[in-house]
Amino acid sequence: MKKQLQHFTIQLQFESKDDILILFGPSGSGKTTVLNCIAGLDVPDDGLIKFNEQTFFEKNRGVMPIQKRKLGYLFQDFALFPHMTVEKNITYAMKSQSLVDHLVQVIGIEHLLKKYPRQISGGEKQRVALARALSTEPQLLLLDEPFSSLDQFTKNVCYEELKRLHQLWKIPIIMVTHDYEEAKILGNRILYMKYGKLQEMEYLNQ
Repeated sequence: MKKQLQHFTIQLQFESKDDILILFGPSGSGKTTVLNCIAGLDVPDDGLIKFNEQTFFEKNRGVMPIQKRKLGYLFQDFALFPHMTVEKNITYAMKSQSLVDHLVQVIGIEHLLKKYPRQISGGEKQRVALARALSTEPQLLLLDEPFSSLDQFTKNVCYEELKRLHQLWKIPIIMVTHDYEEAKILGNRILYMKYGKLQEMEYLNQ
């Protein structure tokens, strides 16, 4: 994909399968914009974004609507609806009540269902946001620095939770971070980005 930003041009090419792929680099290197282009929140200037047999974007052929892309997106600030209970946040876009019940049990948030986001901790919000992202039965999960605001103990708990869910669900995950230790803990591959360009790739044994 190629996209002109204010100070540089994002121009990179990569592919991913059912692993956890990390987009790593300093703040301002274009990582979140790449996620947004995959999600349909931003539109590239040129290139091809394809998932399985679906074309998300191809120049001169149009853009697939966001709601048809079958992906989950976990934002840095979790983006929970403050006026909704945890339960309503999760079921807002659900595909199946049985799936939601399963997610709530697997992620361990049964005790939070009647609470509001302001009443729960950062780590609990992260788990709720993850459950909501998975409740749509996504075929691809995008994570934008979802652990950056958490303390180290809570981060470690969430790392294990994400790895366990990835093994359970077997869907590809593309995650943005500028924390190298986090990238090493979670990633199967790390793509190093700087000013919109791919610098190198590191393969990790997980």
